[in-house]
Amino acid sequence: MDKHKIITISRQSGSGGREIGQKLAKQLHIPFYDKKLIGLAAKKSGIAKDFFENAENNGAGSVLYTIAPGAFFDLPLSDKVYLAQCTAIREFAQQGSCVIFGCCANEILKNSPNVLNVFIYADIKSRKKRTIEEYHTPAEKIEEHILAIDKKQAAYFNYYSNMKFGRTESYHLCIDSGYVGINGAIELIKTAYFTNVDV
Repeated sequence: MDKHKIITISRQSGSGGREIGQKLAKQLHIPFYDKKLIGLAAKKSGIAKDFFENAENNGAGSVLYTIAPGAFFDLPLSDKVYLAQCTAIREFAQQGSCVIFGCCANEILKNSPNVLNVFIYADIKSRKKRTIEEYHTPAEKIEEHILAIDKKQAAYFNYYSNMKFGRTESYHLCIDSGYVGINGAIELIKTAYFTNVDV
């Protein structure tokens, strides 16, 4: 493959998107960015790292994100965080092939060549089971917890994007991890990754 390609992964809560992204990156021998991206953005912007770690779950600000990168004057904190993430994501994309998890990466890189945008989802039963087992979340009100996270992530994505969270037209590939499993999802993404370089 002559050109490098970026894989962005968006997901429903409890669908296994993070694990899929991490294992995929390892198998492809390319970097995986989530907390690494957050750390870089935090370091360069001077904003506390905690704000980046919870950005998608904290809602959005009230200013258009077309403001030039670095123009942080009098912006809501959530918009400052988003702009810092934009800068970091574009820098990682320029460096070479990688997997970028969350952070509206598919929106931020929408005008970049060779980007494969993936959305991972699953049925609520699979998501509840995974959340309880992996994160040791109490079974009581687990569905309410999952759906609340989905709602916040969708609101964040829809605010900063011209696309819609979870809509098929917002991605190149949508995968039901509850049906194909983690490894099955990885294989599907790898097939797309090697099949079409010029996305």
